[in-house]
Amino acid sequence: MGNWLASHWLSVLFLVSWLGLNMFLFVYAFLNYEQSDKYYYTRQILGTALAFARASAFCLNFNSMMILIPVCRNLLSFLRGTCSFCNRSLRKPLDHNLLFHKLVAYMICIFTAIHVIAHLFNFERYSRSQQVMDGSLAFVLSNLSRHEKEKDSWLNPIQSPNTTAMLATFTSVAGLTGVIATTALVLMVTSAMEFIRRNYFELFWYTHHLFIVYIICLGIHGLGGIVRRQTEESMGESHPYNCSQSFLEWDKYEWSCRRPHFVGHPPESWKWILAPIALYIFERILRFYRSQQKVVIMKVVMHPSKVLELQMCKRGFSMEVGQYIFVNCPSISFLEWHPFTLTSAPEEEFFSIHIRAAGDWTENLIRTFEQRPSPMPRIAVDGPFGTVSEDVFQYEVAVLVGAGIGVTPFASILKSIWYKFQRADHKLKTQKIYFYWICRETGAFAWFNNLLNSLEQEMEELGKTDFLNYRLFLTNWDNDIAGHAALNFDKATDVLTGLKQKTSFGRPMWDNEFSRIAAAHPKSVVGVFLCGPRTLAKSLRKRCQRYSSLDPRKVQFYFNKETF
Repeated sequence: MGNWLASHWLSVLFLVSWLGLNMFLFVYAFLNYEQSDKYYYTRQILGTALAFARASAFCLNFNSMMILIPVCRNLLSFLRGTCSFCNRSLRKPLDHNLLFHKLVAYMICIFTAIHVIAHLFNFERYSRSQQVMDGSLAFVLSNLSRHEKEKDSWLNPIQSPNTTAMLATFTSVAGLTGVIATTALVLMVTSAMEFIRRNYFELFWYTHHLFIVYIICLGIHGLGGIVRRQTEESMGESHPYNCSQSFLEWDKYEWSCRRPHFVGHPPESWKWILAPIALYIFERILRFYRSQQKVVIMKVVMHPSKVLELQMCKRGFSMEVGQYIFVNCPSISFLEWHPFTLTSAPEEEFFSIHIRAAGDWTENLIRTFEQRPSPMPRIAVDGPFGTVSEDVFQYEVAVLVGAGIGVTPFASILKSIWYKFQRADHKLKTQKIYFYWICRETGAFAWFNNLLNSLEQEMEELGKTDFLNYRLFLTNWDNDIAGHAALNFDKATDVLTGLKQKTSFGRPMWDNEFSRIAAAHPKSVVGVFLCGPRTLAKSLRKRCQRYSSLDPRKVQFYFNKETF
């Protein structure tokens, strides 16, 4: 736990500050609307529901301001580059941008529910105060608009006893925009569930762009001025605490209190979201400009297990290890952009990605290139963008864990290491790399066999065979494969991969692996990097905490997971 706090203290501080601001804004707005004299008469009709509606609106504005910032990828990449020489704990919050984006979305859902429920009560009370006709203060206030001289100073937006709360909801600016914004929010949140996002990415992608509808509705939501307060001038001549008890005598005598005048609450949402919207528009313009730059496809390789490799070049393209790009193929879909980790090294003259068939878009793309069309279909590229894997060379010891196609960011790292050794780069801080690749089928190992084989030979020639320790694990096999491997176990190379390192059957025994690494590097800082499923992430995170020493001068494991 101490190790986790040491590396995540800034993330925790940021999260606590965000939660604290939400609490402060809610309490501040609630007390303001519950106690302010300007809203005394409004509370006579609406009661405490007014304070709940306005307090949740404040928090909705705040979180709607925050929701777009974590997905401004160019801003995050710039900050990551600026902090490249900072302490690793200062860069940690940048690795959790999507998690923070989700937390803000959940907070928006919570406050939306409070806001909607409170306003349902408000509309019902507005309607009821028009219909009771009991001569109460609420009834008198609701009928102020019937006096011609004060027709612009109404308090109740429902002007007729025949108008129902439902009709008022769908015929007012605030009500209609609220319904549309809430519907858009529900669709965005439900389509962002992990199951839908992984299996129906196109549905997630298109539905998530309803945020444009949500933002527009939020900006104009307050134009109707439904929530009203007493004007300053009216407060001076007929303060509610002096005049509310004599409401039946308002304007009746010369010495009587004047009828109160009211004004609509000015719209405020646009003030909160203007700056983030401007930042996001700039982000999109920059990404659009970069996506229009010409991309030349230099080589197309079809690997086993339906994996497509594209080697490309683009003027001015510069990358770091572990980064990713967004790819679009207009001939398949003009609007869809999909993220892929770069598998090339910064030292290479091209950049490459490996694409596995996992959905309609990727299957169509692979099918298109399998046909060897002439000319090649146009590919648009946006990026690159930074990830946590950029920090791999900041650690003395690195543990890389890839599951299936999750090996791609580590291919870039291993290639870069190969180039650094060839060029005798003495600035390389990393002294040891442990690489674990977990696959379901043997064909997947063929993707980077040549790379691993080249690394083996390079390490031998340089006398650094201990620098890279890699293990390949096959989790899905039959008796024929296992028997064939057992019969040929004594051979110099593995019969499944052709590499010197033998393939293991099953999954890694992580306790044994971490215990061995901790014993081999008793005073080192070990970075553990994963590109794989959530269950594996949970397991590795626990091991990092378990095998980190309580003494900060001894071995410390820091967990890092790829998210994009």
